Amino acid sequence: MVDQEDTSNTGNVPWWGARRYARALLGEVSKLAHEIAAEKVKTHRLGEIAQNLLSDAKEIKSENEELKVRMQQLGMLSVVELEARKAELGRDAETLRREIVAGRDSIEAERAQIKQQHADARQSIIEINEIALLQEAGIYEYRHPLKDVVAYESALKRLEDSIKAAIKRDGHAVQADTNWTVNGSKAEGLKMTRDMSKLMLRAFNAEADAIIRGLKPYKRDNAIQRLQKVGETIQRLGQGMQIQISPAYLQLRIDEIELTSDYLQKQAEQKELERQERERLREERKVLQEIERERAKLEKERQHFSNALQALEEKGDVEAAERVREQLNEVAKSIEDVDFRATHTRAGHVYVISNVGSFGENIVKVGMTRRLDPRDRIRELSDASVPFNFDVHALFFSRDAIGIESAMHDRLAAFRVNGVNLRREFFRVSVAEAKTHLSELAGELLEFNEFAEAEEFRQTLQLTKPTIGSSLPLAV
Repeated sequence: MVDQEDTSNTGNVPWWGARRYARALLGEVSKLAHEIAAEKVKTHRLGEIAQNLLSDAKEIKSENEELKVRMQQLGMLSVVELEARKAELGRDAETLRREIVAGRDSIEAERAQIKQQHADARQSIIEINEIALLQEAGIYEYRHPLKDVVAYESALKRLEDSIKAAIKRDGHAVQADTNWTVNGSKAEGLKMTRDMSKLMLRAFNAEADAIIRGLKPYKRDNAIQRLQKVGETIQRLGQGMQIQISPAYLQLRIDEIELTSDYLQKQAEQKELERQERERLREERKVLQEIERERAKLEKERQHFSNALQALEEKGDVEAAERVREQLNEVAKSIEDVDFRATHTRAGHVYVISNVGSFGENIVKVGMTRRLDPRDRIRELSDASVPFNFDVHALFFSRDAIGIESAMHDRLAAFRVNGVNLRREFFRVSVAEAKTHLSELAGELLEFNEFAEAEEFRQTLQLTKPTIGSSLPLAV
C-alpha cells in the first residue's frame, strides 16, 4: 500500500492538480502586479501634489516677505500720513470711477450714433435699390426734363462749352496752393503746381469721359458716385500741394452725367415710339392691301354673276336667274361691308388670347385688329418670338372695336404686366375675369372659350414628364 504524500508544505507542489495550482499562482502574481502598478501611480500623484505644495509654500513665503516689507513701511508712517494716503487713494478711485462712467457714456453715445448711421445707410441703400429697380424696369426719373432729343442735344452742347470755359480759366477747374516754392523759388513752385494741376485735371477728365462713354440710364447714380470717388482720390494724391478738383467743376461734370443719362433715356423712348409707329403703319398697309384684294375679288365675282344673270334673263330661265340674283345681292352686301371697313377705321375685331406655355396662367392679351381675317394677325403674334402658339378665347366684330379695346384696357389698367409701355397689351387676370368685363362692354358674347387648349405646350409636358412637373390641368 502506497502512502499519500504530505501536501501541507506549500513549497511542495502535488503531482495531481499541478496545472490548476500553477494557474492560481499566476492569477495571484497578476493581481499583485496590478496592485503594485496602482501604488506606483498613487505614489507619482502624491509626488506631484507634494511638488505643487512646495511651490505654493515658496510663493506664500515670498508674499509674506513682501507683506512684511510693506508693513514695515506703513509702520514708519504716522496716523495723519496714513489718513492722507487713504484719502488720496479714495480720490484716485473716485477719479477712476468717473473716467470709467464717462468712457462708458461716451461709448454708449458713439454706439447709438453708429447704430443710427447704420440705419440711415440701410435706408439709403433701400431707396437707391428701389430707384435702380424702377429704372431697370423702365420707370426712369429724369433729372433735367426736356421736350425731346433735340432739346437735350442743345443742352449738352451748352454744358460742354461751360466745361471747356472752366478748364481754360485758372482756378475754375482745379484749386491748388499758389505759395509753393522749389529751392526757394516761388516761380518754380508755381510752375510745378500748374504742371501737377494739369496732370491731375487730365486724369480726372479721362475718368469722367470713360464713365460717360459707358453710361447706362439706370446706372446713373452709380456713375455719379464713381466720379465723386475719383475727385476724392485726386484730392488725396494732391494733398501735399493742396491740389483738388473745384466743387463747381465737379458739379459741371455731374450735370453732364445726369444730362447724358436723360438724353440716352429720351433717345431710347423716341426710338421705341418710332418703332411702334412703323409697326402701326405696317399694320395699316396690310389692312388696306387686304381690303383692296378682297374688294377686287368681290368686284370680279359681281361682274361674273351680272354676266350670268344677263345671260339667264335672255334665255328666259327665271328660276336660275333668281338664284344668281340672290348670289349677286350677297356679293353686293360683302362689297358694302368691305367699303365700310375701309372708311370706318374704328371698326374691327376685338380679341382675347393667352399663351400658357410662354407666359403662364392668368396672363391674357386684349387687343383689336382691322384685318378682314383677324386670325391672320393672331398667327403673326404666334411667330418665332414665342415658343408656343396663342389660344383664342374671344374674337368678335364690332363697329367700335377701338372703343371696346380702350375701355377694356382702362378697366384692367391696374393689372398691366408692363406699366410703362402701354402698347404691350398683356394683363395679369384670369380668362373668366376678362370675359366678365367684355360681356359688360360688348353685350352677350356668342362664343367665348375659357379653357386654354395650349396643345403643343401640353404635349411638351407629356414628353418631358419625368423631368418637368406642372400644376396645369391637361386637356381630356
